[in-house]
Parts: sequence; C-alpha cells; structure tokens
Amino acid sequence: MPRRLKLLLIFGTRPEAIKMCPLALELLRRPQFETKVMLTGQHRELADSVMSAFGVKADYDLRLMKPGQTLQSLTAAILEAEKPVFEQFAPDFALVHGDTLTAFASALSAFYAQTKVCHVEAGLRTFDKWAPYPEEMNRVLITRLADLHFAPTKGNERNLRNEGIINGVYVTGNTGLDAFRYTIKPDYEFTSPELRAIDFESFRTVVMTAHRRENIGAGLENICRAVRRVVAENPDIQVVYPMHPNPTVRGTVVPMLGDIDRVHLIEPLDVFDMHNLMSRSYMALTDSGGLQEEAPALGLPVAVLRAETERPEAVEAGTVVLAGTTDEGVYSLFSKILRDAEFYRSMRRAINPYGDGHASERIADILLGQEIM
Repeated sequence: MPRRLKLLLIFGTRPEAIKMCPLALELLRRPQFETKVMLTGQHRELADSVMSAFGVKADYDLRLMKPGQTLQSLTAAILEAEKPVFEQFAPDFALVHGDTLTAFASALSAFYAQTKVCHVEAGLRTFDKWAPYPEEMNRVLITRLADLHFAPTKGNERNLRNEGIINGVYVTGNTGLDAFRYTIKPDYEFTSPELRAIDFESFRTVVMTAHRRENIGAGLENICRAVRRVVAENPDIQVVYPMHPNPTVRGTVVPMLGDIDRVHLIEPLDVFDMHNLMSRSYMALTDSGGLQEEAPALGLPVAVLRAETERPEAVEAGTVVLAGTTDEGVYSLFSKILRDAEFYRSMRRAINPYGDGHASERIADILLGQEIM
C-alpha cells in the first residue's frame, strides 16, 4: 500500500484561516493524505474563532502573538518555532496562503527544511513593493520559494508566467469562496448580540472594514470623514463596521464615527456572522483583499478603500471599484453606488472572476497526482 502524502497546512491570521479551513476539511476527509494543521498565532483570537467555527483543530499551536511585535521579531520567532515541527513531522508539502508574514516566514522555514512549498492564492500582484506593505513583497518572495502555485485566476497565472514561473502553476479558483458552502444559511441567527440588535429591515446596510497598515493615519481619517458625510446625507442607510482590534485603528475610528446613530461600531465577527452579515447587506466598503473576492460572490457591490489593488480581475469585471483614500474620492464613489441605480445594478450583475466555490477540491486532486520524493 503506498505511503500517504504528508501535508502541513500553516496559517496564523483570520483571513488565512477563512480561506484555509475549507481546504483543510477537504484534505482531512481524503484518506490518501496525512494532514496536519499548524497555527502560528499571528492573529491569536481572530484565527481561533474561525477555526472553531469550521471545527478545524490545530495539531501544532505556536502561540507566537506578543504585544509590540515587529516584522523582524515575528519573522525570527516563526522560523525558530517551526523548525522542530518540520523535523518531527517531516511533511512532503507545506501549504501556505496568500501574503501574510506567517505565509512568507513559513515558506522560508519549509525551504530551510528542504520541504516542498505549495502557495495557495498565488500570483497576485500590484507591482509596487511598498503597496500593500509588506504583503506585496511577501507574496513575491513566496513565489520564488514555492514548488506548486495555486492561482485563483488566469490573470494570476499570467503574472507568474511573466516572471518565468512555468512549472507547477494551476488555476484553481479562490478557496475563500468555498467557505460559503459552510457558512451562509437562509435561516441563520446571528451569534453577535450587537448584530442581533440591528434593524436590517428599515435601512440599506453597508458593511465596512478598514484596517490596512498603509491606510492607518491620514487615509483612515479621510475615509471616516467621507462616511460621516454620506451617512448624514442618506437617512435610509446604516453602516456596520466590525472593527479590527488594533488600538491605532480604533483610536481613529471611535472618535470620528462613534457618535453617529446609524454607524454601528462593533467587535470583530466570527466568519459565520460576517458572511451572513454580507449576505444581508446592500454594499461593502473595504480595504480588505478577501472581501473583494467574497462580496461579489454574493452580488454585493464593493467600494475598495485603496488606490490600487492586487485583484485587478474584480475591477475589470466591474464587481469592485477603487475609491482611493481621499475623503472626496471615497465620498463620490460611496454616494454613486447608493444613488445611481443603474450603476448599482451593473455591479450586482457582474460575474465574479474568482471561481465557483470548488477550489479546495481542485487543489486536493492536484496534490493526489504529486510524487513523493
């Protein structure tokens, strides 16, 4: 009987967990694989809540989150903590996701252990190493370390081929869309008491997230000013903003938006509450990469609170539009989506370019065809 392929899935943040848990469940149900999950703890509580919701347990929990960590200290901590795991489990493949520091440091750790690397969500590019920082360079460096590249779209595949990555490139769709099969239910009841108290019948609901490193400071202040103005001018809308726990983000958002009746600043949501909130919303305001992929799958128009995106397919498809981070730019696009009915309908009708919700199955099938060294 052939030896089972040994797989180590590594993640540490909430967005990674949302997109890797469906893949973990798919791999765990296949007897041809010996699959283990390692959690770095880059976002301790946020990733924990996602894993609990999906019923995925960490075989290795590194618990690396500490107050005041720097990019340098966390990178070093990941390399040191993962070394004995690679020595003990000796995986055939390490699977990392996207562009986080966990993904880059874990890919480097796998390389040092002479383990093959699979990059889930490969090939995304802005072609500006400073935006988003440090994520753009993280994903570029992971590409150089990876053996298998699971690209969500043809455009991502094209980016890789233009960089000379010819072998081991597969277009799979995005695993984030796979999560909807587990999370969205027509009779869903929110677990968040803050969401249960919100009236979704009387207002058009705008779901908002804003926390990217490059927006903290003037960008986030501009965004908040624009939101205040739009909410004041449109009495039929409400904004639901699950805030990132970063105290710097909250230090800007709470003083600027906390006194507005129809802006609900709430605690972070588990993935089930978040996806069902999105399914009941009218549109999204976000600087998140994941929401640019997820929201269009629900027919939810997205105003992206960034000047550029590594997901140009969504812009080309018309499912998202870049607002930038000036207060006038955010105000103009936010207002247009709310007031221009034909523009809104065109965004809702646009076809999501990120797949059909079966990326995890494709990745598992590809792995089945790999030879064990």
